[in-house]
Amino acid sequence: MTTELRRLRNYIGGEFKDAADGRTTEVVNPATGEVYATAPLSGQADVDAAMAAAAAAFPGWRDTTPSERQKALLKIADAFEARADELVAAESENTGKPLGLTASEELPPMVDQIRFFAGAARLLEGRSAGEYMDGMTSIIRREPVGVCAQVAPWNYPMMMAVWKFAPAIAAGNTVVLKPSDTTPASTVLMAEIIDSVLPKGVFNVVCGDRETGKAMVEHSTPAMASITGSVRAGMQVAESASKDVKRVHLELGGKAPVVVFQDADIAKAVEDIAVAGYFNAGQDCTAATRVLVHESIHDEFVSALAKAAADTKTGAPDDEDVLYGPLNNPNQLKQVAGFIERLPAHAKVEAGGHQVGDKGYFYAPTVVSGLKQDDEIIQNEVFGPVITVQSFTDEAQALEYANGVEFALASSVWTKDHGRAMRMSKNLDFGCVWINTHIPLVAEMPHGGFKKSGYGKDLSAYGFEDYTRIKHVMTSLDG
Repeated sequence: MTTELRRLRNYIGGEFKDAADGRTTEVVNPATGEVYATAPLSGQADVDAAMAAAAAAFPGWRDTTPSERQKALLKIADAFEARADELVAAESENTGKPLGLTASEELPPMVDQIRFFAGAARLLEGRSAGEYMDGMTSIIRREPVGVCAQVAPWNYPMMMAVWKFAPAIAAGNTVVLKPSDTTPASTVLMAEIIDSVLPKGVFNVVCGDRETGKAMVEHSTPAMASITGSVRAGMQVAESASKDVKRVHLELGGKAPVVVFQDADIAKAVEDIAVAGYFNAGQDCTAATRVLVHESIHDEFVSALAKAAADTKTGAPDDEDVLYGPLNNPNQLKQVAGFIERLPAHAKVEAGGHQVGDKGYFYAPTVVSGLKQDDEIIQNEVFGPVITVQSFTDEAQALEYANGVEFALASSVWTKDHGRAMRMSKNLDFGCVWINTHIPLVAEMPHGGFKKSGYGKDLSAYGFEDYTRIKHVMTSLDG
């Protein structure tokens, strides 16, 4: 018996539509490796239509009051909460994520983040109006930038969509959002829910591949392009956007150092680092995957971490005992396996290092020790359930190793010495430093990095302000 595939569609100008030329892509459940849906493979005509809809809706949405935008976002948050089970199911089928953890660890923060930006809509700040020149009063206006082209990744399809559209819409912009071609289902469902709240054209979803995203970024309509993705993709977006001087917001790769000093609580550090390294199959730009341990506790730490890895379980979405599900797609599985296959002779696999099962894209929780600073697996983002361990001799060497990569998104320091923690947090060249913890995020605090991890901030008032432009208005007091 043949099971009919679910048919996903674009959401453009308040209507659900197939691609103009009828092309589709297959959507695979990574937990089974089986196709369960089709999605539009959108082309230039679809991008044009979405941009036209967003442009047409912009003047009206721009001119709404902050309280009206707040009310709309609060309705969206309430609606997401009311249909949480549907969203979690769609996200799990999209990604293979455990149902229970998606419901408890992703849906609540997502809803909270929408509510935060609903409040932020009414709290724009600027310099006070005043006379900075005799006979003249100056006023600062913060305005929405216009239409925003946004590209979300496949590791957190729902949450990253929220990080894109919520601040943009709160600030009075309109949005054309493209989910990853491997994970469009939850974003299309969000569009269905949002349809009853926002005016037509304020929020649009265009499904497709890299060429679709390229067409969006290169389109003449958007004033801003925002992407969460790989460094390569971010560089391409920045280059494309430069041709007509679009504003660009990039959240790219990471290689988070986790610096564990000899006075750290080893048991707590191991437990927390294992969770922060393996959650979501390590498919997180902030994952705790590059551990630096003081030489005096190195062997003890590695032994404990290897045991934690062996005790960590991956498996089907409905298994309540698993910490993480599969890698997102066969290419990602190949990439992760390739890093292990190419390990230098001086490296040692302490745990894992292999695929799990013969169905889906599962990979075992892995620990690799004996590594050197210039090894490929230290310098490049694995984006899988692999934690590497290096040893260091002193604080200066720990800092040298930690900063000695091209990424600069997140980091953590584990020590009981307050002065050391403060010195390290000052000198670590990363957009976030956690102390004696790793990976918690809150809506009120910014998320974003330096160097090849990109620029611009998600979350917080800083992320909200990224979606505004500043205008100076000066008026003569003489009439």
